[in-house]
Amino acid sequence: MIGSLVIALLAFLVYVLFAGSLLHYTLLTGLIVSLVLGFTTSRYLVKNEYKLLDPRRLAYLFYYFLKYITVIEFKAHMDVVKRIFTMNIKPGIVKIPVEAKSTYGKLLVASSITNTPGTVVLDERDGYFYVNWIYVSTVDPLLAKREISEEFEKYAVKIFD
Repeated sequence: MIGSLVIALLAFLVYVLFAGSLLHYTLLTGLIVSLVLGFTTSRYLVKNEYKLLDPRRLAYLFYYFLKYITVIEFKAHMDVVKRIFTMNIKPGIVKIPVEAKSTYGKLLVASSITNTPGTVVLDERDGYFYVNWIYVSTVDPLLAKREISEEFEKYAVKIFD
């Protein structure tokens, strides 16, 4: 029940944000669609309802979102811009170990890597991500992880595992 309501709330917020309107019709339509979505999909999306109510997890999620959108993305964009102008690129594929256990944790790490300019997750196999990197400074998996995904994974484990 809690999972259904949380999913409905998130769906409602996304609906209103994308609709861009606070008219009664929009809010009512969003509420109905969100409740139907929440109650029909929660059994597939939520494995442990009590994790949804943990304020520490929500605080880590909020902090991670703000840090990713402001600091991490900005640094990555500036690095790629510098590499484009100087043509200082050395592309390649590196193997990075993944410590996140949950599917959602792995998804957060993979999405964060892929959304960060200069890196794309190509595959996940046997506890490793295979990442196409714009400038391969090391092929050692642990050193590559430190440079590419360590911070993402730190928060993914705190939020989802």
